[in-house]
Amino acid sequence: LRGGVTSSFDASIGHYGVDIAADEGAAVSAVYDGTIVLASFTSDGGYVIQIQHANNLVSVYKHNAALLKKQGDRVEAGDIIAVAGNTGEYTDGPHPHFELWYNGTPLDPQAFIAFSS
Repeated sequence: LRGGVTSSFDASIGHYGVDIAADEGAAVSAVYDGTIVLASFTSDGGYVIQIQHANNLVSVYKHNAALLKKQGDRVEAGDIIAVAGNTGEYTDGPHPHFELWYNGTPLDPQAFIAFSS
């Protein structure tokens, strides 16, 4: 997914990822090879997908319109896993919310990935 960051990581307020400007319906791709460990709907995050990667790294993708993979699916970096949307209570327009976690600790995705429009 290409798009600029509209809201940055800020652990002090519980925003453990970045919000990315995107059109509703845009393809959301896996950032790295891994296995889908969660593909579900939650009231706050809407349609959420989580991928377990090597070395205790987990990526999280929230507010999707639809999920294209299910729990247990193996994915490779670049595989389309979801469709960008506006689902869940914590959204005010189409914007994928993306998180990275390492050993249970949230990381600032902008320290590892260059986001651009």
